Amino acid sequence: MCTLTIKPKKTGEPYLALTLGDRSGQIEAKMWDNVEEALDAFEQDDFLKIKGLINKYKNRFQLTIHKLRKLGESEIDFADYLPKTTKDVDGLWQTLASFVSSFQNRHLKSLVQSFMNDPEIAAAYRNAPAAKTLHHAYIGGLLDHVVSLFRSCDLMCQNYPQINRDLLLTGAFLHDIGKIHELTYNRSFSYTTKGQLLGHMIIELEMLQAKLALQPDFPDELKTMIKHLIISHHGQYDFGSPKLPMFPEALMLHYLDDLDSKMEAMRAQFERETGFDSPWTSYNASLGRPLLNTEKFLAPKKSPPPEDPTAPLDPELDESPDPTPTLPGIEPRR
Repeated sequence: MCTLTIKPKKTGEPYLALTLGDRSGQIEAKMWDNVEEALDAFEQDDFLKIKGLINKYKNRFQLTIHKLRKLGESEIDFADYLPKTTKDVDGLWQTLASFVSSFQNRHLKSLVQSFMNDPEIAAAYRNAPAAKTLHHAYIGGLLDHVVSLFRSCDLMCQNYPQINRDLLLTGAFLHDIGKIHELTYNRSFSYTTKGQLLGHMIIELEMLQAKLALQPDFPDELKTMIKHLIISHHGQYDFGSPKLPMFPEALMLHYLDDLDSKMEAMRAQFERETGFDSPWTSYNASLGRPLLNTEKFLAPKKSPPPEDPTAPLDPELDESPDPTPTLPGIEPRR
C-alpha cells in the first residue's frame, strides 16, 4: 500500500518518492528510472508488488525501487496491510464493560451501556483507529486508547477523591467515539467526507443527542457537563477545542488523554526505529523533537573482545618506546 509524490531530479527529470506501508510499519522509497511507465501503472493507495534494494540514508532505511506492478484484488489480503493492535480485542472490550458496570450513577451507566449495546457502534468502536497518524493509528487503536485512559482515570480518582469518577469515565468513553465516523480504514487511514466537514466532536454531540433522546429522565445538568467534556478535551483553542476545560473532570480528562496519546506516540517511534544503533530517534513531527530511547541509552555498552596475550606482536604496530641507547660499558640511567 502506498502514497505517492512526483519530484524533480537535479537534471529536471521526474522521480517518484513513495511511502510504502503494511501492518508492520512504513518505509520511504524512491524510484529513479522508468518513471514514465510506472506513473501509468498505479495510483495513490494502491497495493503494489515491488522489487528493489534496501539501503540506509541519513540513518534511516530506504528502498530503491527497480520494478513494480499493481496487485490484483485476488492477491490482496487486507489484514496484511493495515496495522492492528496485538492485544486481545475481546479482553479490552470486557475491561471497558467491567468499568462501566461499576458506575454508581444509574443515568451515566445506562447512557454508556446504550452505546456499548448498539451492535453497529460496538463493532466500529472495537475496530476504529484513534487517529489517522498521530497516536494509536491502527485497527483497534480507539479501544486500546480508551481502555488505557480508563485505567489512568481510575487511578487518578483514587488520588483525587473529589473527582466524580463516573462522570470522568463517561467522558473518557465518549471523547473520541466520533472517530468511528470521522475516519475510514478500509484501504488506508483517511478522513470520511463527514469527518472532513464536521470533525469528531460535532459527530459525537449528534451521537450523544440521539442516545439521550431515548432517556427522557436524564438530568439536564449531566447532559451539559458531558457535552463540555467532549468539546473541551483537546484542552486549547489552537488544538481545536471550542471551549477550555472548566471543571475538574474536564481538566483531568484533557491532561490524561494528552498524556496517553503522547506516550503512545513515543512508544510507536521507538518501535519503528528498533534497528537503529543510536539511542536518539529521528525527528518526531507530532511531538516536535527527536526522542531519547532510554532503554537503549542505559543498556550496557558492548566491550571489545579481550586481547590474546599469546598473540605475536606486529612490529609495525608495536607502540612501546624504543630502548634508551647506551654507550658500551655504561649502564642506562634509571
